[in-house]
Formats: sequence, C-alpha cells, structure tokens
Amino acid sequence: MSKIAKNIKVLRELKKLTQDQLAESLEINRSRIGAYEESRSEPPYELLIRIADYFQISTDCLLKSDLSKTNPESLIKIGQNRTLFPIMVDKNGDDLIEVVAVKASAGYLNGYSDPQFIEELPVMNLPFKIIGKHRAFGIKGDSMPPLKDGSIAVGKYLESLKEIKDGQSYIVLTKNEGVVYKRLYGNKENPCFEFHSDNPVYKPYVINNEEILEVWSFVCSLNIGEFNAQDLNIDNMIRFLQSYRVEMGK
Repeated sequence: MSKIAKNIKVLRELKKLTQDQLAESLEINRSRIGAYEESRSEPPYELLIRIADYFQISTDCLLKSDLSKTNPESLIKIGQNRTLFPIMVDKNGDDLIEVVAVKASAGYLNGYSDPQFIEELPVMNLPFKIIGKHRAFGIKGDSMPPLKDGSIAVGKYLESLKEIKDGQSYIVLTKNEGVVYKRLYGNKENPCFEFHSDNPVYKPYVINNEEILEVWSFVCSLNIGEFNAQDLNIDNMIRFLQSYRVEMGK
C-alpha cells in the first residue's frame, strides 16, 4: 500500500468520516476514495491539493510521510500553518519537548513538517510547567552571547508573524538560512524582518516574510560550558536578564 493510500485512510478515520462523507466533501464519487485507499489508483495532482487543504496539512506531508506509523491521537494542528506536530508526554503526563541538535538542523529544514521525522527526535523535560507547543534547538556560533556554541535554546511556537515583538529574541526557521537564533525587528514599509545579533561583530540582515517557515519565541536556555569574563560583561548580562524578564512571563 502506498503512503498516499495509507495517509488518506488514516486522516479520514482520524476525522471519523465514512468514505461517503469524505467523497461528498471533496465532490467526487465514493468509489474513487475506495480506490485511493486500496492503492488501485492515485489521485491526480489537483485532487491531492484539495485533499491536503481539506485535512489542513501540506502536500509534502500527504505524499512523503507515513502517518500510519504515528499515533493519530497524538497529532494536532497548530494555527493555520498546516503542519502536524506529535505531542508526547512522559509517564507522569508532563509534556516532552523535542530537541533539534545542531547536527540535526539541516535535516530539520526538510523534515519540520514531517510528523514521522519530528517523532524520531530526542526529547527532554523542563523543570517548570509550560503552556503551548515548545521545542528545543541547538545554537551554532557565538552571535547571541552569553549563549555559547552548542547551547540549547527552548522556544514557544508562534502561530502568526503578527505575534513577533520588536527587540525580542526568536528561534526562526527560514528557507535559506535554516535554523537561526536572532533578535527581530519588523519593517513598517516592507513585509520583512531585520535579524540582529547581540554580538556586534555580526551585522544585521533582512529576511522577507515569505522565507520564514517557523518562529519560536525564546523561553529559556541550557548553556554548554562555563561563562567567561567576556560573556559576563554588563551589556550582555543586561540583555540576557531583560530577555528572561520579558519573554518568560511577567
């Protein structure tokens, strides 16, 4: 059975629909749904788009992921970004956070919308209660002191770019840059954001909104290694403490 066949059946059953009901919603004959689910034929591209729109997932997910290997009850839709995220909990019922290590960043760009890829990521707990969808990312480089190369930044998923606040730090997935951790500033004249580093060695740059795939608001971090004197200069510490006060809650 093809992935498309499995996925159509999994998604239909997840929504508790009969083949007749799904066919009616898609304005096609019921026999075509049966043929697709039994791999006797495959839907044309135009219908694939309609199926993806109906279930609010990406066509890539519909074509390439095997949703039968995930727990359907653990799949949720966040906002209108058409991506399914597996939600996992530990034996105590506490949320587990997926960790995207630095070495996995390249794969994340291709697999961020694939529930199977996300489900295979390592996971961790936070020592405090969280609300909303969170994920942890390995940080590469020294552009955002006092975080060191290899540190882990935890972010809360934003459903819309409209939620971004000037001057706060975010973990952003972009089409060309991949995963980056920067301080963002909106542009009132153009649909884009300026990406600023706290390390003055690195110059700001601009990313158009259409290139942004995901945004995670900074929540907390796990630093690798000890801080040195330069990391703990007054300017860096002020920025660091302001980030925690504003972004972890009032």
